[in-house]
Amino acid sequence: MSTFLPTPRDWPLILTGRAETLAADPSDLDRAVAAGAFDALRKVVRDLGATGTIATIAASGLRGRGGAGIPTGEKWRAAASRDTDRRYVVANAYDADPGVHTSAALLGADPWIVIEGLVIAAFATGATEAILALRADDPALVTMLEGAVLAAEEAGFLGHDVVGSGHRVTVSVRPVQGAYMLGEETVLLKALEGKRGQPEQQPPYPTERGLWDRPTVVNNVQTLAAVPWILREGGQRFAAIDGGAGAGTILVQLRGPAGAGIAEVPMGTPLRTLVDLAGGSGSRPLKAILVGGPTGGILPADLLDTPYAFETLRDAGAQIGSGSVVIADDRACVVDLARLLTRFAADQACGKTIPCRIGLRRLSEIGDRIAEGRSRPTDATLITDLAHDIAASALCDHERTAVLPLTSGMRYFRSEIDDHLLRSTCPAGVCTPFAVAAGAATPGPL
Repeated sequence: MSTFLPTPRDWPLILTGRAETLAADPSDLDRAVAAGAFDALRKVVRDLGATGTIATIAASGLRGRGGAGIPTGEKWRAAASRDTDRRYVVANAYDADPGVHTSAALLGADPWIVIEGLVIAAFATGATEAILALRADDPALVTMLEGAVLAAEEAGFLGHDVVGSGHRVTVSVRPVQGAYMLGEETVLLKALEGKRGQPEQQPPYPTERGLWDRPTVVNNVQTLAAVPWILREGGQRFAAIDGGAGAGTILVQLRGPAGAGIAEVPMGTPLRTLVDLAGGSGSRPLKAILVGGPTGGILPADLLDTPYAFETLRDAGAQIGSGSVVIADDRACVVDLARLLTRFAADQACGKTIPCRIGLRRLSEIGDRIAEGRSRPTDATLITDLAHDIAASALCDHERTAVLPLTSGMRYFRSEIDDHLLRSTCPAGVCTPFAVAAGAATPGPL
């Protein structure tokens, strides 16, 4: 399990504020309650009600921490407004990125903050069933969460009469297993229904037709964990923690030559600060940072002042994505990194649409050709055109963002790509491109 990195003392700890208090035994409900757990739930039931709760969340500016950044208040309001006999709330704790463990780390440090946020979301939207979905390959965490849900029910914080409100909210822990695509909300819902994990066309959105065709709110566990703090401290106070580019805090998985760990940082924190939290690039020059996981963007060192926020990263050619920031020194080859990430994205594609199923494979093959010195004069243009076609026809965010490693590499590291394309050299010494003799036979068409 990844450790939480120390951060400046004046930074707020909204998501991990109780982690140190519960360090001895995170499953201790009495200790958690003494530290403020479920105070917000009581306030919701006794004072705010469903309408007031949604209004407070909307005013806070809280956006989904799962990567897409959808305003949470809008999502809750949309589900609550549907005329239906049943609604669901799903906490997405499935860390799809194999290099990211923020959901598991948060649940392992303080399961109560997520359970409280999940019950509040259900109460506010009128849902009677809530599901906590997480990876099946961590049985110890699954067992701990099942015990925590049972303890919270026995204490009256969920079940048939939530805090004496007369509202029923049942919470179930659902271990799921699958590929990278389970990070997409409609794919996760299909998996929970026992169906093949493929995305659905949106609209209709899950808030209209989700789990078993009922209105469903899907929130990342970080999103739900922020809810109790907002309702205790006020939406305006949360909105004020913005770093100039978004409200509240977010967990970032940092990894570099000098260190690794998870840090809770204010939205809008410059990438330079995140790099420093992980110890920088060590004794070697910093070359690039991969922001957003396997389908993120590769940014150069001169963009370190970019705020870590949804719009600013999107404009730079990256994304928050899985919440990962990987630091690379001068020993890294951008061509090699981009082609490996593209191959991963192609391997993980569900195969539902032709542009994704075939287009990503072709992009991966082009990357392999460039790295191996088998490039063609048209490869640079092919990357640009094919990436545009894949993203423009995308059914889901995996398809839209899987092209980012190569497109960002072309945008910021074109000289290094040209070294491979035109001069059959790898400046970092990672690839072994060979020169193709003039007049030699070339492979067939793309």
